[in-house]
Amino acid sequence: MEYRQLGASGLRVSTLTLGTMTFGGTGWAKPVGTTDVDGARRQIAMALDAGVNLIDTADVYSEGRSEEIIGAALGGRRDDVLLATKVRMPMGEGPNDAGLSRHHIVRSAEASLRRLGTDWIDLYQAHEWDGQTPLEETLAAFDSLVRSGKVRYLGCSNYTGWQIMKALGVAERQGGPRYVSQQIYYSLQARDAEAELVPVSVDQGLGILVWSPLAGGLLSGKYRRNQPTPEGTRRFEGWDEPPVYDEDRLYDTVDVLVEIGTARGASPAAVALAWLAARPAVTSVIIGARTDEQLADNLTAADLVLTADEQQRLEEVSRQPLRYPHWHQLNTSTDRLSPADLAHLGPYLAQ
Repeated sequence: MEYRQLGASGLRVSTLTLGTMTFGGTGWAKPVGTTDVDGARRQIAMALDAGVNLIDTADVYSEGRSEEIIGAALGGRRDDVLLATKVRMPMGEGPNDAGLSRHHIVRSAEASLRRLGTDWIDLYQAHEWDGQTPLEETLAAFDSLVRSGKVRYLGCSNYTGWQIMKALGVAERQGGPRYVSQQIYYSLQARDAEAELVPVSVDQGLGILVWSPLAGGLLSGKYRRNQPTPEGTRRFEGWDEPPVYDEDRLYDTVDVLVEIGTARGASPAAVALAWLAARPAVTSVIIGARTDEQLADNLTAADLVLTADEQQRLEEVSRQPLRYPHWHQLNTSTDRLSPADLAHLGPYLAQ
C-alpha cells in the first residue's frame, strides 16, 4: 500500500480508503448495503491488514448508524486508523438540524464523537455547500473544534471551484485552519471534476478523496451494453446516482476496462480504481463494498499499476468534450499554461 500526503498537510493516508455508506443500511442508504457490526468488523480487519489507514463515514449515513457500527467494530483498534466523517445534511426535522451553522456543526461533532466512541475526529468534512450560512461562521466553528482537540484536520465535499476558493480565502483572512482536502465524485464514467475541481486542488494544495469511484457499480463489469440490470445491484433496487448522460461512452469505457482487466488478470473494478489513483492530485480512492468478496477484489487495486498505454486507452475512451472557457484556452492560450491548467488541458494537447 502506498501512502500519500493529504494535500499540503503533514498527514499521510493510504491510496485506498474504506468507505462505510454500506454500514447500517437504513433509510435512503438501504440500497447501498446493510453491513452489520460483525460484517463491519471483518471488513475493517481486511482493510487494515491490506494497509488501509483511513476510514470514511458521515453522520447522515443510515441516520448515524454507520458511525455507531464503526465505533463498535473498531474496539481497541482506534489508534490504528484515521477516522473521517462529515457534517451538513439533515439529522432531524428541526429548523437547525441541517447546514453549516455554528449550532449545527458543534452539536453534530459532539454527536459523531459519541457514536464513533472516540475523543477526536481526524478529518472533519463539510459534506455539502451551505449558501445561507456565512463562511466566516462555518470556518470559525470548525476552528474552535480544531483548537479544542476534537478535530485535527478539515476538508470539504461536493463544492464547486469558486466555493472552495472563497472558503480558502476566508480561512486565510481569519487566520484559521484551511481545508486540506476535498471529497468529490470522480470516475471514468463522468470526469466533470477535471474542469475545475482537479485544477484547484493542484493549484491550492488540496488532496482529493474520491467517492463512488466505480460510479455506483457501473464500472464493475456487471453492467454491459444491451443487457438487463443485474438483480441484487443498487441500480436494480432503484438507486440512480450518479446520473448517466452518455450510455454509449459508458459502455465503450466498460469494454476497455474488461479488455485491460482480462489481459492483466484483474477485474474491471480494480482497473478503474488503479486508473483513478494515478490521476493528478488524487490522494486516496474510497472503496466500499456490500460483500467481503467485493472488498477483497477492490483492495487488489492497491498493487495494480497500469502502463502508460493502458492509462491512455482509458483516458481517450472516457474523455468528455471541453466546456467553455477551456476549449477557448486550448485554442489560444497554450503558450502560458500552469501545472493546474495542464491537469485538465494536458491530455487534449496531445491530440
